[in-house]
Amino acid sequence: GGIRPLADYVHSRGLKLGIYTDAGRRTCEGRPGSLDHEDLDARTYAEWGVDYVKVDWCNAEGLDAPTVYARFRDALARAGRPIVFSICEWGTNRPWEWGPRTGNLWRTTGDIQDRWASVLQIVDLSSQYALAAGPGAWNDPDMLEGGNGGMTDDEYRAHFSLWALMAAPLMAGNDLRAMSPATHDILTNTEVIAVDQDSLGAQGMLIAENAPDLQVWAKPLRDGSRAVVLFNRTALQTAMTVSWWRAGVRGSARVRDLWAHADRGTFTDHYSAVVPAHGVVMVRITPEGGR
Repeated sequence: GGIRPLADYVHSRGLKLGIYTDAGRRTCEGRPGSLDHEDLDARTYAEWGVDYVKVDWCNAEGLDAPTVYARFRDALARAGRPIVFSICEWGTNRPWEWGPRTGNLWRTTGDIQDRWASVLQIVDLSSQYALAAGPGAWNDPDMLEGGNGGMTDDEYRAHFSLWALMAAPLMAGNDLRAMSPATHDILTNTEVIAVDQDSLGAQGMLIAENAPDLQVWAKPLRDGSRAVVLFNRTALQTAMTVSWWRAGVRGSARVRDLWAHADRGTFTDHYSAVVPAHGVVMVRITPEGGR
């Protein structure tokens, strides 16, 4: 029946409908792009009930990315329906500099692959632009790969944790109809999702390295607590520590393990845990007595 009935069906399942186009003359697969048809396309998406549009950057030789994407932004504003605007020019035109005033999210890198090395590369690149992110405008390190089979469950938990820590859009890239219990538990961990969705809107940053490839990441949260990821990039299970000084915490603080869904107790000065190879321990540290 067309896109409108499809949108109605997707909405009836509690989901949102996204659609794809290109800012250039043709899409990456050679289909017609939206160049010089931004208003027509934006109105059509609004009439169909689309919630989200990803705008790629293929076949855009000679075009100025900030200018062309601003035209699409203005077309969406005139379309009569709130539509999330995803800028996808792979970080080639420094979108973290102009993306916050143009779109709701912007890709910081090339396409993710369902491989551990790809996750590491994207974390290292996307994390450089943390200060550009804020409520309504986000660095986009690309979709989640959980459940696609190229990594272990520990690696997928690390992937999900780092995306949440970086305040990234969490978009499942797997077949939702056929996922293992482990994948389901990763993608529906409400405590980790709450870190990603925290209303302060801060992107977490690397705050310390216990040793090469043993990293400590932290993200401030609205209530004064800190989300901390002990990130073990090595192939060996290892004990790791976060110090309160590095995390910006004073005095004693309560620690909650967000993957074990368990309170670990109250600690002073630091917290230590054994972290699996290619894995994480993710905790929420709440200072006693508030901020």
